[in-house]
Amino acid sequence: MNEKALAALAEKLGCGVCENEPLSAHTTFRTGGPCTCMIMPKSAEDLSQLIKFAAENGVRTLVMGKGSNMLCADEGFDGAVLLIGSDFSEITMLDDCTIRAQAGAAMSRLCRVALDNGLRGLEFAYGIPGTVGGGIYMNAGAYGGEMKDVLVSVTAMDRNGELHTYTPAQLELTYRRSRFSHTDEIIVSGDFKLAHGDKAEIEAKMNDLMARRKDKQPLEYPNAGSTFKRPEGQFAGKLIQDCGLRGATVGGAQVSEKHCGFVINKGGATSADIKELIAHIQKTVYEKTGFHLECEVRIIPYKAD
Repeated sequence: MNEKALAALAEKLGCGVCENEPLSAHTTFRTGGPCTCMIMPKSAEDLSQLIKFAAENGVRTLVMGKGSNMLCADEGFDGAVLLIGSDFSEITMLDDCTIRAQAGAAMSRLCRVALDNGLRGLEFAYGIPGTVGGGIYMNAGAYGGEMKDVLVSVTAMDRNGELHTYTPAQLELTYRRSRFSHTDEIIVSGDFKLAHGDKAEIEAKMNDLMARRKDKQPLEYPNAGSTFKRPEGQFAGKLIQDCGLRGATVGGAQVSEKHCGFVINKGGATSADIKELIAHIQKTVYEKTGFHLECEVRIIPYKAD
């Protein structure tokens, strides 16, 4: 019942609210059952009130952006989902080479704003499917670049609704991890320090990297990006391929034939199918090579552990 009280508060604040919203409509795997309620905050002030109420009243919450790196249970999510999306996506120039982006802004849009202002440094992120908040959370990276290369400050909110600003040293940015991987803080915005460059060269690099993505990655199927973190000294996709798992399937889930580092929803997959296939890959690769593949995708259970 406390979820209903949280939803009532959200409506009073003017936030969008949906009950029993299917998470399959909000995740890039296109799987996941309904959440008890979904709330779309419009400002940090809204978020602060909602988070504080949830903490004080024992409401379980899940913060979601574009759902590009999570696997939600087929049963759904027993609690409130806070969707940090288009209502929380302002991008502003702080000075001639520093951009502030709210957590709900799409990574691709941030890259285009950088391009429009003749700023280089974010080309690697063009095409990363997700929001700024998600990119910061996992220190997203590709083609030799990472968020840590350009982040100079992040503002986040604790579960008491208080804001905190962190420097790069405090962000604990390592390979696909940040301080937010082990805290329950909510990313509100990030500041990115870039360098002036030639617009034509920046755009050409962005287009080249996007073309390489389309050529090598199974973007035509629902997926959550690279399924596994890169083992030290190896590549997850090559290990999976060498173990004879290219095209392996469980239900509607499949190891992509285009790039073995991706598990895809070939059609009609459930989250259980995907989870089972991930476990099968991990077991097979470990037994045949001794390498443990760490899942990069966040597994979101229906109920709290």
